[in-house]
Amino acid sequence: MKVGDQRIHARSTVAVTAMGLGCAQMGSLYRVTRYAESASAFQAAWDAGIRYYDTAPFYGFTRSELRLGTMLTEHPRASYAISTKVGRVMTPDPSVGALEDGYAEPLPFRPVFDYTHDGILRSFEASQKRLGILAPDMLYVHDIGRVTHGERHAHYWSQLTQGGGFRALTGLREQGAIKAFGLGVNECEIIAEAIEVADLDICMLAGRYTLLEQASLSFMDACAARGIGIVMAGAFNSGILAGSNKFNYGDAPADIVARVEALRAACAVEGVTLQAAALQFPLAHPAALTVVSGARNGEQITANIGWFEEPIPATFWTRLKERGLIADSAPVPV
Repeated sequence: MKVGDQRIHARSTVAVTAMGLGCAQMGSLYRVTRYAESASAFQAAWDAGIRYYDTAPFYGFTRSELRLGTMLTEHPRASYAISTKVGRVMTPDPSVGALEDGYAEPLPFRPVFDYTHDGILRSFEASQKRLGILAPDMLYVHDIGRVTHGERHAHYWSQLTQGGGFRALTGLREQGAIKAFGLGVNECEIIAEAIEVADLDICMLAGRYTLLEQASLSFMDACAARGIGIVMAGAFNSGILAGSNKFNYGDAPADIVARVEALRAACAVEGVTLQAAALQFPLAHPAALTVVSGARNGEQITANIGWFEEPIPATFWTRLKERGLIADSAPVPV
């Protein structure tokens, strides 16, 4: 399998490549990322055949959209797919500090949650201007759910359902302003709820169906049965499957560390790189449309591409199941 292999979502006809480039790091996630670094990541991805790019207004407080749009609009619009997100309206605010919500040197625009009909449209129109792209292929509702909003979840969920947020997205799709919409979240439960009240096409799910955890397997099966595509993000579970000690954006607990070490040992026996197994595993599920990988620079995305294309023997997946390291019923790469 190559990163540039085309995959088409049947319901929406959206065409993506087997790997996409996630552009949170273009917004200086965790540390400052200079434009030249972002440009090298984009160019290395493009040269390797990657043609799907994901961004959001929240990334760098609009910086990621501005950078990605500058790079993408050098190429014919029909040659790539792009997704961005709604749910936060970026409001001018000179008090934005040097480090906010994990972004270094963010631009002076404060994110304000707004999932209402008008809020969705304001966010979308602002993204069109920043990107220089009138019709992004996919639009994800960003960070809706209890994990993000806690006690305020009901309030924001009401904005999306009763306040016209989903109606706005449906209208954009009907008008041809987008081809598909869904949620972009870190929890599968809210996608399952949304499926019952809105006609979702494609959703982005970060970190919940990975080599390390498959508790969402039945959810993935249900999406496949309904023709809903899932863009797989967070394949490294915040970094622990790529060599760091981070899991779900925090320090990994002891049981997770032990499980990763067992996976690493199994990889060593078969001569497989752990990162390669992590990137390839989620895409084997029939609901999975593509795997999105973030990168700060060209060197990082080149490494990810190498892992994605690394040959892995079928016996490796069999032995993982025999050792109870992945779910017995989980689809595996062929």
